[in-house]
Amino acid sequence: MKYIAIIGFGVVGGGITEVIEQNKAAVKRLVGDEIYVKYILDLREFPDSPYGDRVVHDVNIIADDPEISVVCETMGGVNPAFDFSMLMLKNKKSVVTSNKELVAKRGVELLSAARQAGVQYLFEASVGGGIPEIRGMRTSLAGDTVSGIDGIMNGTTNYILTRMKKDGASFDEALSEAQRLGYAEKDPTADVDGFDAQRKIMILTAVATDMMADEGDVYRETMRNITPLDMDAAARFGGTVKLLGSARIGEDSASVFVCPFFVPSDCPLSFVDDVYNGIRVMSPVTADVMFYGRGAGRMPTAGAVVADVVSVLSGIAEKERSAKWEYAPDGYITPFEENSFSYYLRIRTESPEECAEAVRLAFGGAEILQGSPEGFAELITDEINEKDARSLFPSLEGLESHIRIMK
Repeated sequence: MKYIAIIGFGVVGGGITEVIEQNKAAVKRLVGDEIYVKYILDLREFPDSPYGDRVVHDVNIIADDPEISVVCETMGGVNPAFDFSMLMLKNKKSVVTSNKELVAKRGVELLSAARQAGVQYLFEASVGGGIPEIRGMRTSLAGDTVSGIDGIMNGTTNYILTRMKKDGASFDEALSEAQRLGYAEKDPTADVDGFDAQRKIMILTAVATDMMADEGDVYRETMRNITPLDMDAAARFGGTVKLLGSARIGEDSASVFVCPFFVPSDCPLSFVDDVYNGIRVMSPVTADVMFYGRGAGRMPTAGAVVADVVSVLSGIAEKERSAKWEYAPDGYITPFEENSFSYYLRIRTESPEECAEAVRLAFGGAEILQGSPEGFAELITDEINEKDARSLFPSLEGLESHIRIMK
């Protein structure tokens, strides 16, 4: 029997027990023995749960038990999750987690502690729910160099944008529906203002480079300003609007950012709808690799946690390349303003042709987007430096929207 513990018996933590029970035969075949959840650490009691008798309230009970070899941390947040995880690692227990905030903010220290203790710190479930993109990047792409990442990494925002695209809903209407269905929290800030995607692209960039960015260096933009007019324009452009987490990676630098984009229909990300996630990884040898699936939810995320547990208990994790992250040094993360993009512009005007000519002069070139609503000029500019574009926006009288075009 292999004994594990769970810290945090919420949505994902509760799902772990279900996954282990449902896949008992497959897990035993891979591990060579059954997995038994010996302890569940939580502040609450669960008298109606079949696992209620395993609930403890003192973390040291788990840390001091030599039978526990793997601990699943699914409580979320940085504190006390960091302290609990560090305690387990120092007691030579591997830790697997779904906690993206913790991995993004303190993953460097936790990975270092795991190496020193000779155990594992794994976090497949922290990005993309049940999608195995982290293990795919660490193993299948280990012989290649990742040059770029683009991802729809938040199911809530993708659901909102899908409803806006398919039903013509406003942002507020689509958000209300997402909240009613349980996809969005009562306070949707982490999702719609890009914090969730920011943490995830930071993690994927670190997986690719072994350099963890400071979140203050990662540009983040809200999607609250996207309107049905933007969605209609994107369709006429030949694509759709998506909130993307992106990284452009060089030999000794990386640019990492989160913002809405016009995604053209020749990119498979444009067809990722509803609560699904899609992550495109670019490399010079393998070229584009696409990971797709349910990026959140009780069972997909719990399944990814259990996959990490199986990886540790079967010995697979020991044979995989261990992550050795460092904090990115000053200058490694390129300022967002140094990137260049083409832009969609919507400008309220009674003289579209004159407006278009003014934009061409300012931006060095632009094409009129056909089918614009009356009283507007809509244009797709030539590629221009972000810093220069920002300096020009205030001079465009009547500018209502500007959205970057995905390369």
